[in-house]
Amino acid sequence: MNNHHVYEKLINITSEQNVMVNEPLKNHTYTRLGGRADLLVTPETYEQVREIVKLANEEGVPFTLLGNGSNLIVKDGGIRGIVMNLNKLNEIKTDGTKVIAQSGARIIDTSREALKQHLTGLEFACGIPGSVGGALYMNAGAYGGEVKDCLESAIVIDRNGDLLSLNADELDLEYRRSNIPDKGYIVLEGTFALEEGNYEEIKAIMDDLTFKRESKQPLEYPSCGSVFKRPPGYFAGKLIQDSGLQGKQIGGAQVSLKHAGFIVNKDNATADEYIRLIRHVQSTVKDKFGVTLEREVRIIGEDLE
Repeated sequence: MNNHHVYEKLINITSEQNVMVNEPLKNHTYTRLGGRADLLVTPETYEQVREIVKLANEEGVPFTLLGNGSNLIVKDGGIRGIVMNLNKLNEIKTDGTKVIAQSGARIIDTSREALKQHLTGLEFACGIPGSVGGALYMNAGAYGGEVKDCLESAIVIDRNGDLLSLNADELDLEYRRSNIPDKGYIVLEGTFALEEGNYEEIKAIMDDLTFKRESKQPLEYPSCGSVFKRPPGYFAGKLIQDSGLQGKQIGGAQVSLKHAGFIVNKDNATADEYIRLIRHVQSTVKDKFGVTLEREVRIIGEDLE
C-alpha cells in the first residue's frame, strides 16, 4: 500500500486536520492500549464516510472502524491501512418523542438528552461508556435494559459505500450482538422511540444507576468495561471471584479488586499482557466450574513482530 498516495486522497475527501499518520491508538481507546494506525481518519459528514469506504475499496486498502474505543482492545502491533473514527459525527437531536443520535455521539449523552426532553426509555444507558454506533453494534445494555428495547431505526453505510435506512428488526439485535459486523455495516445514526415521562422520576432512576455504577465499577483505572458476556445461569464476575482471581495481575493488567468482571490497565500494561490475562481467566474458570466465558470485548489489530 502506498501510504502517501492514500493520505493525499484522504485529505482531498476530508481535510488535513482529519487525517493522522502513524497515530498511536492507545490515545483513542479506553484501555489506553494499542499500537499505531497507518492512517487514522475522522470524517465530519456522511458523504465523507461514503467516499472513504469507496476509496478503501478502490485502492484495496485494509479498512477498520474504531468506534470510540470503549469496548475494544487494539493489539500492540497496531492496525494497517485506514482506521476510521466517527467521533466528529456526534449530533443529538429530538423530534417529538424520538431522539436521533449520530454514531459518534456517546450513548450516555443521548440518554441525558432524553432526560432533558422528559423522555423515558433510555435510562439504562446513562452509564454505558460507548458511542451510539458501538451501542447498536453490540446491542449494548445494562441494568435490565438494552438498545433493542427502544431502537426504532438506523442509517448505515454498507461495504460498497451505499447509504441504507433500516428498521431495528433488520439488525437482528440479540443479547450483546447484532448483524452489523457480519454485514460490514457502518452505523451513521440511530433513532430511539421513547415515551413522555416525568423529569424527576427519570432523573431519579438515572441518578440511582449512576451511583450503582460508580460504587461498583473500577472507574479510577483505564479499562474496556465489562470483559465477558454473562454466561447463561451465572454471573461472570462471581465466577471469576470464586476462582480466586480477583487482583490477579499479568504485567500491568489486573483483574479489578473492585469488580472481578473488569480487567484494568493498572500500570502501563501492554495489549499482550491484557489479552494473556483474559485467556488465563477463561481457562481458570473453565477448569474450576466447567463454564466457558465468552468475550464481550473486541480484540483487533496485529501482534508486534
